[in-house]
Amino acid sequence: MHSSPSLKSDNLRERLVVRRLTMAHPGDLSALAALLDAGEMAANDIVAVIGKTEGNGGVNDFTRGYFTQSLMALLARHTGKPAEALLRQVPCVLSGGTEGVLSPHYVVFARTSEPASGSGGALAIGTAISAPLPAHDIGRWAHVRSAAAAVRAAMDQAGIERPEDVRFVQLKCPCVTSARAQQAAAIGQTVRTADPGRSMAYARAAGAFGTAVALGEMPDDPRLEGAMLEDFSLGSFRASISSGVEVDAIEAIVLGHSERWQGPLRMGCAPMQDALDIAGVTEAVREIGLLASPQLAPPDAARVAAVFVKCEPDRRGLVRGMRHTMLDDTDINAQRHIRGAVGGLVAGVLGETQIFVSGGAEHQGPDGGGLVAVIAHVVD
Repeated sequence: MHSSPSLKSDNLRERLVVRRLTMAHPGDLSALAALLDAGEMAANDIVAVIGKTEGNGGVNDFTRGYFTQSLMALLARHTGKPAEALLRQVPCVLSGGTEGVLSPHYVVFARTSEPASGSGGALAIGTAISAPLPAHDIGRWAHVRSAAAAVRAAMDQAGIERPEDVRFVQLKCPCVTSARAQQAAAIGQTVRTADPGRSMAYARAAGAFGTAVALGEMPDDPRLEGAMLEDFSLGSFRASISSGVEVDAIEAIVLGHSERWQGPLRMGCAPMQDALDIAGVTEAVREIGLLASPQLAPPDAARVAAVFVKCEPDRRGLVRGMRHTMLDDTDINAQRHIRGAVGGLVAGVLGETQIFVSGGAEHQGPDGGGLVAVIAHVVD
């Protein structure tokens, strides 16, 4: 398990810096390169990146790997570390699909330290990357336990002592491809499913269960393995789980509040009951002192540093009693439908299009809904 350096002495406090940057294409890191060249951000301070690329979000979405490769090459030039080593040190969680009004972008998280002032208390970040996860463990209880361990390691590294102080957990989990299934069979192992799309769903479910175990929301009970993708009352309302072919380990990013950090950033997180739940969006921003009535006023919108959303087409085929056709459309994948729909709703409330909206919300928020999390600068 790899995690970032631990907190420093009592005379110093950690400070989180969040920069949301635009991209012209999935390999475009020019905005970050400009910050590094100007000395406005140090490459060695960067601890995580979460981004939204214009791919399809499916198994064959190679925009995610393209961005990751470009990022690691850039950081390698500025740090002198090999790109291969940085892959095991800096989580880079990407979601493909910028349907509708969503804009491709990426959020860079950096942690710095400064002399302690005041009483402290601010948004903190911790990261961890597990050992590579064998294909035969993906979607099984070993996956759950590995995810839970990664979340706990990230919490510890951030100095977040209480599970209730965690606001948002972002994981990226590997999935089973046809090649990985064949490799497992060659060593006498079986995978939970050899269907890559179904494997991504199981991987997200296991990540959500692992987050719930780490946060004390459900027990570490292997008998619950059969509840994945079956009992949607289980899971975590603070988990956002992605899965892809570009990773072979679990990458964890934990955000929460800690007295050992200082700075102006805070985070609100709230469940969305369904795809039309504007109240969930307004509650998330209300937690950090912002009022959407019905849309954030420009001064408040300018305080927003990053937005993360998980959503899911209601598997019962209904939205507030009315039939939807997202699950039956053979031309457009259901996840693309829901990202476009929910992305438009959240963008309308926030007056902002650089929003991370990820489909596949199995066990992440209410069934047929999801969650919304917002980072913003507080007003003194």
